[in-house]
Amino acid sequence: MSKDNVIAIKKPDTFVDDPISEILRQGARSLISQALEIELELYINQYKDLRDQMGLQRIVRNGYLPERQIQTGIGPVSVKAPRIRDRHQNASKKIHFSSAILPPYLRKTRSMEQLLPWLYLKGVSTGDFSDALAALVGKDAPGLSAPTIGRLKTVWQQEYEQWQKRSLSGKRYVYFWADGVYCNVRMDDKHCLLVIVGATVDGEKELVAIEGGFRESELSWSQLLLDLKSRGVTNGPQLAIGDGALGFWKAMDKVFPDARCQRCWVHKTADILNKLPKSLQPKAKSHLHQIWQADNKNEAERHFNGFVNAYEAKYPKAAQCLEKDRSSLLTFFDFPAEHWRHIRTTNPIESTFATVRLRTNKVRGCFSANTVMTMAFKLCQCAQKRWIRLHHPERLAEIIKGVKFVNGIEDKRIAA
Repeated sequence: MSKDNVIAIKKPDTFVDDPISEILRQGARSLISQALEIELELYINQYKDLRDQMGLQRIVRNGYLPERQIQTGIGPVSVKAPRIRDRHQNASKKIHFSSAILPPYLRKTRSMEQLLPWLYLKGVSTGDFSDALAALVGKDAPGLSAPTIGRLKTVWQQEYEQWQKRSLSGKRYVYFWADGVYCNVRMDDKHCLLVIVGATVDGEKELVAIEGGFRESELSWSQLLLDLKSRGVTNGPQLAIGDGALGFWKAMDKVFPDARCQRCWVHKTADILNKLPKSLQPKAKSHLHQIWQADNKNEAERHFNGFVNAYEAKYPKAAQCLEKDRSSLLTFFDFPAEHWRHIRTTNPIESTFATVRLRTNKVRGCFSANTVMTMAFKLCQCAQKRWIRLHHPERLAEIIKGVKFVNGIEDKRIAA
């Protein structure tokens, strides 16, 4: 009789037998304890001159609070928070200590709080949460069950509604990136998400607006832009970057007529390539890259004319698609060269919403339009923390002042 050679693979449902994780948890516990002791010592030193009626120091240590477990990315870590005692006889005047490192009722780290929405928004269904969380933080992790997602979605909805009504007084955006995103989840082909990302005078990119729209129509974009204006965005952007959606540009002309237009090169390249045979697309794409990656406008114009001449005879639609937006495609040359990598495309929106499309494709039948909006808002908030800051943000102040740029360089003759 042959021997059984089947080897059982242990599920990663606990960290008990993992010596490395155990060492990490012990080290984390030690570091947290040391940090809490230092925090308490600094706090007590602030009140070392306070005395009670007996002349004794009024604020003193008073043992520890009951031990509790904090759920972390390396499993549960047991910690005890120190506490103080105030000897003042009047209870209403007593000083209370609350640790900033270990707030009351904290049961999981911030990274764990972000883990739940990311698991959900990245494609893990609520039914699979138990297995996913068991593999990450152990099978007995409290407060991390699938029903938590139901409560989170309610909180997200409330946050989104408050965010929509926030005041924008004093806000100044130098650049706008705008795009309409189609998710196709319980939303027919006529409905989409209207998204605007703005660049502040400090060079930071932030989510300005996200609303539901009807086919990127002029009416939908106008309503969104007018709402921004009514909440404090009185001065429009110096430059707006977007695709060929006519509704957005018509709305901008009415609401913020002084803003200049920059067509997105990524969208334009895709539109042109769709009008060419697949065998020619790699060569055409390389030719298009030569235009928007040129060092100056004259060189870009030369490559521009070369493309039109090369494809106009056999593929007039591709040549016309490029030619009709010549001026708006080359607007970026009139802005600082340090910002060209940011303002030639709508990449801040495209890269962020790739995740939204991934999630909605996986659960196409489980989302309502309202849930899609809320989910997109939370994903944008998370992604916003990693958006690249504009290089040389001091140039933004120069743009607002009206400094002219030629081929990305300040025109000294005009400045003089």
